[in-house]
Amino acid sequence: MKWLRDNSLTVVLAVATVATLVGMLFTGLSVYNEELAQHQRPAVGIAAYLVSGHFLSAVFENWESEFLQMSAYVVLTAFFFQRGSAESRDPDRKTEPQDEEPACHHGDRNAPLPVRLGGIARTLYSYSLGIALFGLFLFSFILHMRYSAAAQAAEAVLHGRPAPGLLQHLGSAQFWFESFQNWQSEFLSTAAIVILSIFLRYRGSPESKPVAAPHSQTGD
Repeated sequence: MKWLRDNSLTVVLAVATVATLVGMLFTGLSVYNEELAQHQRPAVGIAAYLVSGHFLSAVFENWESEFLQMSAYVVLTAFFFQRGSAESRDPDRKTEPQDEEPACHHGDRNAPLPVRLGGIARTLYSYSLGIALFGLFLFSFILHMRYSAAAQAAEAVLHGRPAPGLLQHLGSAQFWFESFQNWQSEFLSTAAIVILSIFLRYRGSPESKPVAAPHSQTGD
């Protein structure tokens, strides 16, 4: 089927996302109920766990770091270089094909609508990928903060302590530990692919230079 072939990457990634979320749901439920049992509390069902701070905090904590990684990658690669990396623009090339001024496509019927409209719509569209990814980061950050606070409140109740408020949790070491432990890994993994793509190849991947390309060649 042509549609499946043309969209196979998205389909595979979507299926993998759902499958791992389901795996996370059931394993997290088991961990949470084990913790409840240790405090002589009744186990919760899957529906209750699905909307719990324990589950949603973990979900959005990871989404937050992933969207931070991708937004930072998109924006930083517009300004900075790494010679020899498939993930970088060539520092010796003054312009890139994708940097062609969109104004010249004003009358192009095949161009995206914001480009044809021009003005502020075109300007915003020119940076829309970074804006959207950063927006998703902020959205995930806020939900992580909310449900992490809920998870901490539930844990405090289990131990007979007063539950912290949202702002109190925002200023806590626990919340920022959750964030920083993921953020550092995202920046490290991005740096790894930037550097490793200088020396290593994967035939057929757009993230790799051609197998025979010299190490000094920058970009794909």
